[in-house]
Amino acid sequence: MDLIIQYGYYALLIAVVGEILIPIILAPFYKGYKHTIMAISTLGNHNSPVRLPFNLWMLIAGLLFLTATPALYSTYYLVSKSLALLSVLCIAVFAVGACIFTCFFSVNETKDVVTTASKIHGAGSAIGFLLLLFVPLFLAILSFRANDKSTGMISAVSFILAFLFFVLFIMADKPHFQRTLVAKEGLWQRLNLLFMYLPLGYIAVRNILGSIF
Repeated sequence: MDLIIQYGYYALLIAVVGEILIPIILAPFYKGYKHTIMAISTLGNHNSPVRLPFNLWMLIAGLLFLTATPALYSTYYLVSKSLALLSVLCIAVFAVGACIFTCFFSVNETKDVVTTASKIHGAGSAIGFLLLLFVPLFLAILSFRANDKSTGMISAVSFILAFLFFVLFIMADKPHFQRTLVAKEGLWQRLNLLFMYLPLGYIAVRNILGSIF
């Protein structure tokens, strides 16, 4: 357990950085893929030329997030056991529902085609994203309670921005907003993820540097 806690933040940092970079790296190999209008999970659909590496990464990312949860809990449980536990549970559900499930239950190239796999993927991702959305808020509360103002401010601002982009991401799929700026589903999803991940990445870097120096 000590080793898991010791290296948990390395796992978290790799997961966060990989989640940002892997879609950028794979997209050029998928002809016609557009970051601003297509969801990240589209890279793993059955017709995608990068389906295998993308889905493999999603499995790895889910396992990395799960590996990181003991480290996060050990950092904050003295501040509030219940809030620390709630935070890591949200991350764990996201790791399984939005990452690992994506590996085994792919979406289709278009939303017009609905299968059992795409339904499972949709449900897992929706629950996972919704729960991860509140992790920056929980981290802000924990950080302010621990008198860690810098992490608290970063987490609080990240929660506000993540919530805003999450709303835009949900609205982008509505018929009323088609042919408008709001319809850029892929852009809002990426910005939503960026700000959900930002506090986690910041905390990981601080703890890694703290253990080195």
